[in-house]
Amino acid sequence: MDITLQYFDGCPNWKIAAERLALIAAACPGIVVTRRLVENLEDAETIGFRGSPSMLVDGTDLFPDPSASVGLACRIYKTPTGLAGAPTLEQLRDAITTA
Repeated sequence: MDITLQYFDGCPNWKIAAERLALIAAACPGIVVTRRLVENLEDAETIGFRGSPSMLVDGTDLFPDPSASVGLACRIYKTPTGLAGAPTLEQLRDAITTA
């Protein structure tokens, strides 16, 4: 399974997501994580980037939010402990399992 982590440098939360995805990939040899830096608004619009960090499997967002606008912004996730800049490790595992 290929997972793409989309991010932009101005958002600190992508590093947390990258660490969590690395843990999952280490435990599941069939998972390959690729990082995609979104450098500008034009790139964001071209790929439909809905915020950093975004995780996709086969082009499908693991945490779809159709109300999120396209652009260079930090993304917010609903977690069991409240809003956060990245999904929890368990949320990522669950989303990947159902993908």
